[in-house]
Amino acid sequence: MARLGSKKGKLLINYVQKVANRFLTMLSHPPAFKIGTALSMKRIAIIEDDPSIRDNYIDLMKRYGYHVDGYQDREQAVQAFSVRLPDLAIIDVGLGHEYDGGFLLCQQLRQLSATIPIIFLTARDNDFDSISGLRLGADDYLSKEIGLEHLMVRISALFRRAEINLTQLTSQQSILKRGALTIDNDKMQISWHKNLLEVTITEFWIIHALANKSGVVRSRQQLMTDANMVVDDNTITSHIKRIRKKFSLIDPLFDEITAIYGMGYRWDISTEAEV
Repeated sequence: MARLGSKKGKLLINYVQKVANRFLTMLSHPPAFKIGTALSMKRIAIIEDDPSIRDNYIDLMKRYGYHVDGYQDREQAVQAFSVRLPDLAIIDVGLGHEYDGGFLLCQQLRQLSATIPIIFLTARDNDFDSISGLRLGADDYLSKEIGLEHLMVRISALFRRAEINLTQLTSQQSILKRGALTIDNDKMQISWHKNLLEVTITEFWIIHALANKSGVVRSRQQLMTDANMVVDDNTITSHIKRIRKKFSLIDPLFDEITAIYGMGYRWDISTEAEV
């Protein structure tokens, strides 16, 4: 724990004050809709070990009409999730004495649900941690330096994407087959050689977008559109690498996703996969 008079302590105080000022600004300009609409049915879980930051986020999101539950550590969150899952989870990477507690929690939550949107919101915004979070199944990785209004827009976008995905499922054929690949739209499940693949909702729609138009090059922008997400090119690349790795764990010879330099990616059906 940093002493208040030390340099580290002063930096901590300045950071907390900066965050508090942002919340006060947001709270003084409430959203232009009434609490009690359908939006209030959405449940958000915030896992943050700093009580002041956690409480401020909870107050802010409640003003936007969300039902919000806060947890201080991984154990507390896991216990709550075993009873009821949230509609969206916001997780800090470092949780109390667990330096990577948020990463472990993300893995545990993904085992409970492959489709719940997960956002990492953390001060650890280096590339290594960001890529690690996305590889573990998070849908977004944000720095705590993000503007609060921007954060709320990202949350709203993830909820909107989930609703669009459900609508798309009702209008598409239930089962899509491409060689050894089977996509069950009703169950949102993907199988390779009849082996179930554990995927996130983002990974599901990227695979669906590629396989649905096999043999056709899909640009990164097209993949973002089909998956209803807005990220940079590096994030798409990270998702593709993670998807390939998951297929390779089932089939070391998996080679259906072809990268076309400067254009995008293409799903190819190999002769061996045509079963």
